[in-house]
Amino acid sequence: MAGLGCALLADGRIAGNDLESYLLWLLMFYAGPPALALAPRTSVVLVPAVAVVTIAGAAVAGLSGRPLVLVAGASLLLVPFMAMTLRASGGGVHLIERLVAARETQARLAVAEERLRFGRDLHDVLGRNLAVVALKSELAAQLARRGREEAVEQMEEVQRVARESQREIRAVVRGYRTADLHTELAGARSVLEAAGIDCRIEDGPAARLPTEVRSALGWVVREGTTNVLRHASGASQCELSVRATAAGSAVLVMENDGAGAEPAAGGAGLPGLRERLAELDGALSTERRPGGVFHLTASIPWEASA
Repeated sequence: MAGLGCALLADGRIAGNDLESYLLWLLMFYAGPPALALAPRTSVVLVPAVAVVTIAGAAVAGLSGRPLVLVAGASLLLVPFMAMTLRASGGGVHLIERLVAARETQARLAVAEERLRFGRDLHDVLGRNLAVVALKSELAAQLARRGREEAVEQMEEVQRVARESQREIRAVVRGYRTADLHTELAGARSVLEAAGIDCRIEDGPAARLPTEVRSALGWVVREGTTNVLRHASGASQCELSVRATAAGSAVLVMENDGAGAEPAAGGAGLPGLRERLAELDGALSTERRPGGVFHLTASIPWEASA
């Protein structure tokens, strides 16, 4: 297009003033698309080069004097300005697109996180309760075969656990459920002793722990009790202790014998506990010791959490 204008000027079909306006508009609007479409280094070289070649061609075609000076001077200001303006506009549009994509990604992550929380809470709620129902039902069946009246008491306990599970599931759906350390310790003793496992508990500083620490350790007790019932069929004793260390951490230790298969590493069991503890900068470790002993340790920085 610039070459056509220069050819018309050289042929005498247009005047210098006409070519002046023509080149100014042409160079201004030309500068934008290359700056927007090409890489920055390429556009920085190409846009000025084309402007210089165009002005030189106009001078060769006969453009001189004031029109040539005006085209050259305006090109030095307007061509870079238009190139940078469209480049900045394109960058702004790209940034908006990235922000929109980031918000969509954030929304998807929030949904995924909520699904994981719900699955983890549902597992923690039903895991032990279903184990209790199975244990109590089996015990009631054995007592009923012997004609013992205690079978009725065991089935009433099954009903109570079932109703409690219903309430807890509704609380999980609402997102408000928490575990209480004292309640879980008492529940662990009751369930384990009903299964014929001697349970010894030392709760130490449990009453002085912050609410969020007690809640997290309560989940550990619940999951640990479930694992004993599921994976330690030959267990005869279980010890739970809560203590405070000199370093300012609350530590819960749970140890039982008769450990069978290793608790699954996947799903919402121990990994779910690690996620809960990680929210409070805590940690969870497990160890299988000789003689079928399973050792579980959960620690949470107490002072930091408080």
